[in-house]
Amino acid sequence: MTGKRPVRIAGASGGYTDRQRALSSLASLNVDVIVGDWMSECTMSWHGAAKHDIKKQGTTDVERVGLFDPSFMSSFTPALPLVQEKGIKIAVNAGASDTKMLAELVAKTVKEMNLNLKVAWINGDDVMDVVNKLLGQGEKFENLCFGGELKDWGFEPVAAQCYLGGAGIAEALRQGADIVICGRVADAAPTIGAAMWWHGWDRNTDFDQMAGSLVAGHLIECSSYVCGGYYSGFKDIFEGCENIGFPIAEVFADGSCALEKEPGTGGEISVGSVASQLLYEIQGPQYFGSDVVAVLEGIKMTQEGKDRVLVTGVKGNPPPTTTKVGLTAKGGYQAEFNFYFVGLDLEQKADWTEKQIRHSMGASVDRFSCLTFTLVGYSQPDPANQDLATATFRIFAQTKERGLVVKDTIETPAFNRWCLENFLQSVPGATVGNDLRLSAGKEFFEYWVALLPQSEVSHSVQLLWANQSIPIPPSPKAQVYETRQWSYDPKEPTALEKFGPTTRGPLGWVALGRSGDKASDCNIGLFARRDDEWEWLRSLLTIEKMKTLLGQEYKGEQVDRFEMPGIKAVHFLFHDYLDRSYNASSTLDGLGKNVCEYVRAKYVDIPNVFLRRGIV
Repeated sequence: MTGKRPVRIAGASGGYTDRQRALSSLASLNVDVIVGDWMSECTMSWHGAAKHDIKKQGTTDVERVGLFDPSFMSSFTPALPLVQEKGIKIAVNAGASDTKMLAELVAKTVKEMNLNLKVAWINGDDVMDVVNKLLGQGEKFENLCFGGELKDWGFEPVAAQCYLGGAGIAEALRQGADIVICGRVADAAPTIGAAMWWHGWDRNTDFDQMAGSLVAGHLIECSSYVCGGYYSGFKDIFEGCENIGFPIAEVFADGSCALEKEPGTGGEISVGSVASQLLYEIQGPQYFGSDVVAVLEGIKMTQEGKDRVLVTGVKGNPPPTTTKVGLTAKGGYQAEFNFYFVGLDLEQKADWTEKQIRHSMGASVDRFSCLTFTLVGYSQPDPANQDLATATFRIFAQTKERGLVVKDTIETPAFNRWCLENFLQSVPGATVGNDLRLSAGKEFFEYWVALLPQSEVSHSVQLLWANQSIPIPPSPKAQVYETRQWSYDPKEPTALEKFGPTTRGPLGWVALGRSGDKASDCNIGLFARRDDEWEWLRSLLTIEKMKTLLGQEYKGEQVDRFEMPGIKAVHFLFHDYLDRSYNASSTLDGLGKNVCEYVRAKYVDIPNVFLRRGIV
């Protein structure tokens, strides 16, 4: 370790939908590195399938531009003069399925602006050829979420991208790169790479330090999430919510970090908001990266001042011999149709309409691979207005037969017609929306998550200014880990009656939390504000109690549990809980983001002593 001051790393983007002002805003502040994430499992499928189609049909530069995030340059270009003036480094995963082309476009833009910034890009995440080779050698590619072999999937993969770590980014920065363009590196990899470069960590020994930077990267990779976005304590930060700030992580030489946010913006950096983001999309007590494995059970957070939280206690272990790989396949075609029902007897109105539509479909019902009829919402008692009395009846369909949902002519009936033709035979108060584009059908993608040996990945750094390629071999310290992590119910729980008299009410009156997805797995973390509330929460929330709280949403699969006492949190992982993944999901909550708020709305017996302090 060099003993340098902490490196200040700003998070500018958590996805392609983020605010485009962020890069320029953060470049005006006191930061050393700006990182950003323009990719997701969703966009990986989009771009991967597009790359497959272009390969089949021939390619033009105009078509290739669609293989990386189309919004990136409009976010990035305005920041470039400040980036050069202040010597800020940039490391972003925006390249998607054509990282080289995006890097070349960035270099061309830099030259056209008469700037002097060196551009590198990270290669090796496209592993479709590797997957095909290993399949030929008998590799099973067991699904991480629900098991089973890839050969039994029923779909033909058209794209495969693996998650690279931060070692390549660190090497690019050591070689003098100012801008590092990545494809599918892990979400936290740009922060790990920046910290490894800045502090001179040894990737084969400094595992505690790298694990701390892995957590720092996880905290800022979703940009304003850690500053109050999606925070279940949002009512306390309502003032200024129209402009939530973006985060800055100070990563120290020992791997600990302190979180801040850009000044003059809404939101907050608090133990609550930081704990909320920590709990998002983790999978268990071990956080796996390609560079290091972070052990989360001992993590601690301290409020050092307004909008500043210190994060310590993360321990690191050597990296795994494998990395995650996501495979995309064309799943077929899907469509949905929505009725609006109003007022009384909504369940009976839904049953009536489902019977009519199934009758219209006739024998074609069996040609759909997925066909669901769902009543969404309810009518409030004695509603104050008509909107509060309205619910949506959603009909969702998927099939491999294009003609069932996508019609080029109106002569032959299909999904849209089968739903619409029952309108005049419908129930009282039924209405259809005046925009039927969802029912016209579109292509959708299936997604399969497995593990790939890091030794099979050709990870390299490409230095555009030097026309040089530098290989990044896997760490020789890599270890084999069990796929399933350890799980346990509360150890020495406190009897719930010891907390005194109770009142029945929503769990969310006391517990805050966060949930998210990883393919078809869903995680949820719930945490308390005070020590006695934490002891009650962890004693209450056994694995069986969580299954009970899920109610009809529990799918019968394995549920894992572990605790993080340092942030008063209990975490659960629901295996294969979501319907496949976002691009193929038949449910409204394809990303698992709503599960936590559903659980927080469930009623439990809450000690009155907690309620007298005020509800969340």
